[in-house]
Amino acid sequence: MESLLQVRQLTAEFRSGNAPSHRAVDGVSFDISPSEVVGVMGESGCGKTTLALVLLGLHDRDRVTVSGTAQFQDVDLLSIQERALQRIRGSKISLISQEPGVALCPVRRVGEQIAEVAHAHGRGAWKKCRVEAELWLGLIGLNPTARTFTAYPHQLSGGQLQRVVLAQALICRPALLIADEPTAALDARHQAEFIHLLRNLKTQFGLSVLLISHTPEIQASLADRVLVMKAGRIIEQGPLVNVFRNPSDPYTRTLIRSAMQARDTNAAPESFAAGHTAKIEEWVER
Repeated sequence: MESLLQVRQLTAEFRSGNAPSHRAVDGVSFDISPSEVVGVMGESGCGKTTLALVLLGLHDRDRVTVSGTAQFQDVDLLSIQERALQRIRGSKISLISQEPGVALCPVRRVGEQIAEVAHAHGRGAWKKCRVEAELWLGLIGLNPTARTFTAYPHQLSGGQLQRVVLAQALICRPALLIADEPTAALDARHQAEFIHLLRNLKTQFGLSVLLISHTPEIQASLADRVLVMKAGRIIEQGPLVNVFRNPSDPYTRTLIRSAMQARDTNAAPESFAAGHTAKIEEWVER
């Protein structure tokens, strides 16, 4: 299948005065196919968020040197001008993060903020965009939609705000959604609900997702393939089932084992294969 996004040898190097430069992303290559969910997993500081920001040109261009290619629908995201990137952001590729407050204005009604994204990308007159925004409030489960449309961000819970940001991201029907730790600020119940919603929307709209999360259980709930990052590099990648059942790199085994033990505080520090096979099967068979 032809790739929707084809990233080759992507490198992002930070510069800071006379200090040595730092490669936050180092020679990363991967593909995303249409309707595929690719997970990026690794500890904090491994380069996951930098990868997302660079793909959308949201990095600090005065401090970060970027090289490589990121081919998306016949254009290289790393070489086109900012004006062309602005047309792609939100319409063809959207981004959501763990902090909905960053994406929402505290003094504007949330429905208007969803409609504004569609209006900015020329999807019709303001009245039509408002109608579409209310439709999306229903699709993401924020009913009654009329009441939610007129709410301000401070009147909604964290889980509701994350759904509003998701509606903002999807109202233009982008081909690719980059989700950067989208459940990190949610409790376990709301995490499960959000992932279930995202899975349904992915199926309904044929959405491709780059799912950035350090949590193996979140990856197992949604990802088709997974990339494991360490110190800016991809050290292991493949179908999620293969990587989780038989990880080839000790770092991957440690990530998965630590996540399992965190969920079960009584777990003994057994060997990976002996102690965690049942839990892996539970995750990947969901």
